[in-house]
Amino acid sequence: MTEIPPVTLVCCGVIGTTVADNGMVERAYSEAIATQGVVTGTSAYARSMAGVHRSRGQYTLDVMHSLFPENQPRAQAAQLAFDRSYGAAIGRTGVAAVPGAELALDKLRGSGVRVCLISGFSKKVFASVLDALGWWDKIDLAVSPDETPRGAPAPDLVLTAMLRLGVDDVRETAVAMSTEAGVKAGRRAGAGVVAASKPESELQEVNNKLGALKKAILFAEEI
Repeated sequence: MTEIPPVTLVCCGVIGTTVADNGMVERAYSEAIATQGVVTGTSAYARSMAGVHRSRGQYTLDVMHSLFPENQPRAQAAQLAFDRSYGAAIGRTGVAAVPGAELALDKLRGSGVRVCLISGFSKKVFASVLDALGWWDKIDLAVSPDETPRGAPAPDLVLTAMLRLGVDDVRETAVAMSTEAGVKAGRRAGAGVVAASKPESELQEVNNKLGALKKAILFAEEI
């Protein structure tokens, strides 16, 4: 039997895994599509928000492209509106870490494991989130989908983290996500551990009561 290498890199998702949502993402989508004439109380709005919910964890621009497939300029405009809306929300209320997330990140890095945060946000919005949390010194890398050819559920984000942080074997990577797209990205990248923090559809298979980050820590501590 081939020996499984120890975990040397943990890739964590952001919203729902390390950062609390508090409805900010949904409000930003709602405000963004409203700039394109899709407003609350209409069937178009209901269809669009259903699409947003199905696309959790995907790049926000990809989501907008799916909502406005016949009009790419509208999709791009909606993406810019999303970034403005979410950025304004950070300015008004800030963002909050999921309880225990900061301790988990510190514990991982303290054990010698490198940490990468992966987001579906644009690089600009992601940087604003990390700035608000003061987390730049808690991680080794942050990767956004506008830095890679494809966002989740493609494996590009996770593979980029592996390459930039010098992982020798993809199985040395643990991926902790709260979305189906994120879990698929981890699996498709060949990560040795893929953990989920919310039991929805195929996430149930890898979910447990510990939550994604705690599960990843347990694997790291086996080094």
